[in-house]
Amino acid sequence: MSADPLALRLLPDSAVVAPDGHCLVAGIGLEELAHQYGTPLFVYDEQTLRNRAREAVAAFGRDNVVYATKAFLCVAMAKLASEEGLLLDVSSGGELHVALQAGVLPERCVFHGNNKSMAELRMALKFGIGHIVVDSFDELSRLDALHREGLPVPRVQLRITPGVQAHTHEFVSTGQDDSKFGFNVANGDASAAVDRARRSASVELVGIHAHVGSQVFNVENFAAVAERVAAFSEPLGLPELTLGGGLGVAYTADEVAPTLTDWAKVLLAEVEREGIKARVMVEPGRALVAQAGVTLYEVGTIKPIPGVRTYVSVDGGISDNPRPVLYGSGYEAFLPRVASQRRPKAVRIAGKHCESGDVLVFEGWLSDDVAVGDVLCTPVTGAYGYTMASNYNKVPRPAVVFVNDGQSRVVVRRETYDDLVRNDVM
Repeated sequence: MSADPLALRLLPDSAVVAPDGHCLVAGIGLEELAHQYGTPLFVYDEQTLRNRAREAVAAFGRDNVVYATKAFLCVAMAKLASEEGLLLDVSSGGELHVALQAGVLPERCVFHGNNKSMAELRMALKFGIGHIVVDSFDELSRLDALHREGLPVPRVQLRITPGVQAHTHEFVSTGQDDSKFGFNVANGDASAAVDRARRSASVELVGIHAHVGSQVFNVENFAAVAERVAAFSEPLGLPELTLGGGLGVAYTADEVAPTLTDWAKVLLAEVEREGIKARVMVEPGRALVAQAGVTLYEVGTIKPIPGVRTYVSVDGGISDNPRPVLYGSGYEAFLPRVASQRRPKAVRIAGKHCESGDVLVFEGWLSDDVAVGDVLCTPVTGAYGYTMASNYNKVPRPAVVFVNDGQSRVVVRRETYDDLVRNDVM
């Protein structure tokens, strides 16, 4: 990060800086949106969401792209993803419920998760889920029990851990041997799972699944997964192979991420080299939604500490974006009223919560004239902000607004104080 003006490539596709210096997305000023809907506020550019979905479908083929809904899910997003030809990856009964509420056909959903409950599996089977990614021997036993109840036999893929270490944060690395996910190839569990599934009357084994991790910049990691998985899966002759998602995105000006098209070229070239005959599916999440979203805040306190740093505190924090605290994630920030100006003022942007670690941008830069009451924007917050939001300190979760072609609409309303006690029992 630097004191240069914010790099527009970090903003949604429709973002422009007007002649007066104000930043607009989909033709609407970000300050205008903050004043209309309040802050904190998640703003998504609908056209960017559709552009990324269409790029993925063009690269991998229709019905081969499964949107990882954990990145960002609400009814409007589920509906948009389905309209663009994406399947939906859900990893809980709640995510499945949201997808169904959006009118997504259950057969266009994939059920993930390392510890699916009996109730969640029963729900998936009753609705007729597209397929289940089975993660453990215990899950196979649960499916045996549900079969004895007379529930339908599901199509399943077995998730394996191929022993590939992704270059990413340890908390979002999933392809290594030491993982809570999947059947280990190296110790023989994956082969044992295949044998059991093939003998079972409770499941229809249709494929193998592997996932190396999240926020991965080096596309060669994905090629390594394809190579490793092919050695295991191809001799099985199964019709489907899912090679996961995890493509990284640029959060700051000093980061450059591959595109969905770049990812597809490398991955599909490796698929061809390995002679993989199965239908190949992928599961992008962050790469589809991150850049489409920005978060708007209001500056409430500016606290210079001579010889130390200047803190700029806003009206949100870890309750709407816990990634900096969880993963040490870096973000940029800028004032939408002066979007084209340099940002010479070094600041730490903090939230309003009762934690010293409540920081949104550890080393940020803003205009020298930043003032209390300013609208402040953090870009590239379309993934894992809203979906990981909490009510810490009993702060209501923000609203979510979609913008498109000069129009804005609320797709998730702002929580109220009454919502905070709705489930309390006196």
